[in-house]
Amino acid sequence: MPTTQPATDVVGVKLFNTQGKLVGPVRSDYVFKTDAQWLEQLGEERFHILRRQGTERPGTCEFKHLKQEEGVYVCAGCRLPLFFNNTKFESGSGWPSFYTAISPNLAEQPDNSHGMRRTEIHCLRCNGHMGHVFNDGPKPTGLRYCVDGLSLEFVPAKDYATLAEPEAENTPIDQLQSVVFAGGCFWCTEAVFEPVKGVLEVTSGYAGGKESTADYKTVCSGTTDHAEVIKVLYDPTKVDLDTLLELFFTVAHDPTQLNRQGNDVGKQYRSAVFYSDDTQKQLVQAYIDKLQASGKFDKPIVTTLEPLTRFYPAEDYHQDYVRLNPSNPYVRGVAIPKVEKLFSKHSELIKDKK
Repeated sequence: MPTTQPATDVVGVKLFNTQGKLVGPVRSDYVFKTDAQWLEQLGEERFHILRRQGTERPGTCEFKHLKQEEGVYVCAGCRLPLFFNNTKFESGSGWPSFYTAISPNLAEQPDNSHGMRRTEIHCLRCNGHMGHVFNDGPKPTGLRYCVDGLSLEFVPAKDYATLAEPEAENTPIDQLQSVVFAGGCFWCTEAVFEPVKGVLEVTSGYAGGKESTADYKTVCSGTTDHAEVIKVLYDPTKVDLDTLLELFFTVAHDPTQLNRQGNDVGKQYRSAVFYSDDTQKQLVQAYIDKLQASGKFDKPIVTTLEPLTRFYPAEDYHQDYVRLNPSNPYVRGVAIPKVEKLFSKHSELIKDKK
């Protein structure tokens, strides 16, 4: 499998914790290595299978562990748990076979090579090739995960704790929350939230309009219903919505400017919060009412609350724009002062440097 930079640097997987318990899904860093690094780690045989979609000869790498022996098979590339031993069965194919996998750690994709139509399976975290899955397996799933033995390593249950990773202590993905803000140019708003403790990911994008117009050139024309927005994914155990709202209203933009932020003029630069559900809508409205009553602003807050029907990620070159383009005149004149204000006024909210 050719080595390419992944589309995302984070995946959601299940991991073992220090107590030897499988937890998650939690966020885990994608494992990316060069071909040279993989070859050095895996050796030629495993490299051929895991990174070049090779196939070992049937019957050459059968696992001898008894089905009743409790344990787990992990990816030989990144040690991600993939199959429990008690789901292995004798298929007669000559390759290790399982009737189910540890979800969502295994990914699938069509494989039309060699004149056949098959479904390839690979490790979600490192993209290592495992084999294929077929619809001729036993009950209860009817599936047969046909796996190259060299792509796996067996870990007995007594050693589960050796598979523990720090990321297993992360807040489960289904407990994370997100909020979508519109407050002028998304380069600026993104830069304000990226350094904040508890913020896991900030994605620039568009919301409020149609899919057919969700591109930078069209949105900048001011003829769509889209706004430039950021989607903030955060851990509510580390930062709450009120704190994020405070930063949005007092650092990231001026909520009293209608359909503009400074010299950026147009509906696409409006102040808005795109709420995901009625609960979030009520929380944001309550915050706005409280902020307006506080007298912090001399003018009325014009921020609109709009339902989030869909978030469209912006083009790749807009992501992390301030960090990647610190010398850009607009960045230096508009975005950097906002970031400096964040560090000056809210130093306690800044992530620790790694």
